[in-house]
Amino acid sequence: MTVMDKINAQSRTIMNAIFDKEPLNYLEAAGLYGIVAQGRFNTAMLQVMYNHAHDPELKSLLKEAIKHHSEITVEEAEDKLIDSDGHTPAFRFVKRNLHESPVAIPDDARMTDQEIAIALGTMAKASQTAILAGLHNCYQLTVAQMYRKALDDGLDFDYRLLQLMLDRGWLPHLNKISH
Repeated sequence: MTVMDKINAQSRTIMNAIFDKEPLNYLEAAGLYGIVAQGRFNTAMLQVMYNHAHDPELKSLLKEAIKHHSEITVEEAEDKLIDSDGHTPAFRFVKRNLHESPVAIPDDARMTDQEIAIALGTMAKASQTAILAGLHNCYQLTVAQMYRKALDDGLDFDYRLLQLMLDRGWLPHLNKISH
């Protein structure tokens, strides 16, 4: 984000705080509710995938996905819902310990690092699609800024995951179609 982007964002935030006191509309609330529900589930799945992974760089990306993408986005979305007297999903999932060293899981029951990376990429794509849809239906500036930051961070994360997958040979090579 450039300095000018930051100045513009702060100016909009100040103007929004002074003039705009609208509560969340139904689409905004529903989008945030969905982000919270799916984010809680994603966190549980990411914890399991972390404990299955062997590759240290993949484990690092999984830990980042848990701490800096899923958990933070869920907390921000919950805060926005609570500030607007909205409800958050009642269900919660078990918080698993993240084991640094590989856990003893038989190979026929363990996900491979390639499978984990592909699943992580698929989860990231689905999450970004949901965030983009939420942004499209958003009128509140603070909610839109939350979505924009999550989307920007997610796209950066995707690039680093793709680079790891390319470096490890985890992406299938498709021959070009010739006419």
